[in-house]
Amino acid sequence: MRESKKDSMDRRKFLKGAAAGAAALAAIPAASSAGQTDAARLASAHAMPQEPETGTPPELEVLTEGRSGSDVMVDVLKSLGIEYVAANPGSSFRGLHESLINYGGNQNPEFITCCHEESAVAMAHGYAKMEGKPMAVLLHSDVGLQHGSMAIYNAFCDRVPVYLIAGNALDIASRRPGVEWDHSVQDAAAIVRDCLKWDDVPASLDHFSESAVRAYKIAMTPPMAPVLLVADGELQERPVADDAKFHIPKLTLASPPQGDSGAVAEAARMMVAAENPVILVERTARTPDGLKLIIELAETLQAPVIDLAARMNFPTQHPLNQTERTRPLIAGADVILGLETPNFWGAVNSYSDQLHRSSKPLAWKDAKLISITATDLYMKSNYQDFQRYTEVDLAMAADAEATLPSLIEAVKQLITDDRKRAFSDRGKKFAAQHEESLRRARDEAAYGWDASPISTSRLCAEVYAAIKIEDWSLVSEVSPWVNRWPLRLWKFDKFHQFIGSSGGFGVGYGAPAATGAALANKKHGRLTVSIQNDGDLMYAPGILWTSAHHHIPLLSVMHNNRAYHQELMHVQRMANRHNRGITRASIGTTITDPNIDFATVAKGLGVYSEGPISDPKELGPAIRRAVEVVKRGEPALLDAITQPR
Repeated sequence: MRESKKDSMDRRKFLKGAAAGAAALAAIPAASSAGQTDAARLASAHAMPQEPETGTPPELEVLTEGRSGSDVMVDVLKSLGIEYVAANPGSSFRGLHESLINYGGNQNPEFITCCHEESAVAMAHGYAKMEGKPMAVLLHSDVGLQHGSMAIYNAFCDRVPVYLIAGNALDIASRRPGVEWDHSVQDAAAIVRDCLKWDDVPASLDHFSESAVRAYKIAMTPPMAPVLLVADGELQERPVADDAKFHIPKLTLASPPQGDSGAVAEAARMMVAAENPVILVERTARTPDGLKLIIELAETLQAPVIDLAARMNFPTQHPLNQTERTRPLIAGADVILGLETPNFWGAVNSYSDQLHRSSKPLAWKDAKLISITATDLYMKSNYQDFQRYTEVDLAMAADAEATLPSLIEAVKQLITDDRKRAFSDRGKKFAAQHEESLRRARDEAAYGWDASPISTSRLCAEVYAAIKIEDWSLVSEVSPWVNRWPLRLWKFDKFHQFIGSSGGFGVGYGAPAATGAALANKKHGRLTVSIQNDGDLMYAPGILWTSAHHHIPLLSVMHNNRAYHQELMHVQRMANRHNRGITRASIGTTITDPNIDFATVAKGLGVYSEGPISDPKELGPAIRRAVEVVKRGEPALLDAITQPR
């Protein structure tokens, strides 16, 4: 991928001509006063010096041929199979940027231009959840890491692999005077280290190669999380001899940790003997195989599954999906198996947010709790995303998906004919209860069907009606923002059909993460749709331009309730607690006066749009028109004016 001599000569001619042109422009005098003659103006003009014609001006760079350090870095990224690099351009990684688009040919990885670092990181977050591997992100030293920190935290809380590279100018002798000092830092990773799994500052290109491979391996080993390499500007830009040799280590991913065989056998015994077992899933399925394994375990035991929906864990219309009956099932369970459930405590206890906060157990006092989670292998102290400590009876510090095959096999070996008959009877009971839950959800969805603003149930139903015959993928959170209507009404049975939650629940995640997931879905030909919150999009609406510029097919249907509604409810709760009424709770929590016209915003950023739509009868046809745009390979946005939830 070296630059040819012809290209090099062309660049020399261009720069030489540019220098001469700049000198000529500098010789043009300022505008004359009204009385000055042309002759006087010409006489006052300085003659062009001889030096630009005969020598190289001192401000011109000396052109080099061959490789630079950043070219070697691109070779390393290519060896890792990274398909995309998202970034808002920054001078601290200018060498790597140039090498990616020229030396690397802007292919594998391809440069994805973002308008904000938070959007770039969140795109990588959504991409990894859909594609199952990292996407790289370039960040501009300290300020870029500060901008991207919220999105890095979301990915950390969600245990998602994001591959971060930050530029920096460490050596003070190499820093340009002025702004580069403001944009340099002694320890760049310190800004976000508490939400990284690993970081390093390579001092040489061989160091970079080894650490880059190590970082990828660490990010992809459960529990997964973001990693960061700091690429020094001098290391990027320094020329490399044509005959220099660099070793790129072979990438060998680690096998995920599995549960101890004795503990697996004991868990199987407890689950088979239980009369009322419950399987609790949250961040469980890492891959499509994980989804299949959870189904197999549930069907083998005919045990109900409660899905906390941080991943696509279990089919929504499977008879054993009993999520709508969580409380009675937890209360009646004698054994509860938690598979990658960081909020295990919250599932088995009820909590009252009153003046004096209190909690009480939901689970039966003699119920046995089993936990299988890789979270026990990795924890940090500052950020409290690990939730309350849960008193379990059997704990396996292991990856749940990797442990499921041995657990399923152990369960099958213990099932007798008597237990099989009992399991069958149990399954029939759950099937009837599931049908009742589905019927009740459909009845509740009909309330306010023709209301304006549009009900969230109708919004979700109209979207599903337009996409259900396609190979679709929902890449937005739905709980609690739209009352879980998609999970209650739609038929989810494929891993790529749902992205799950954001991890840290940082606002501003939704739109860029959906765009990253749509980028991953693009090569698979999937129809990607997001139910997009209004407040979330306003954090960084420039992501719409990214989707238009890179032709990322994504249907964004606005859940535009013109408020930060959860915060509105919190203020209402405080006002009630203080006996002051709720009439002023809208101050600081609503997005009105003026109302935002998201269709106009989207159109200005190059995205097909319609709206605002407040008549529910107009919604279905508008969605179908937008679906056709997305199927042609372009993004589309519909601005639907909705009820709060």
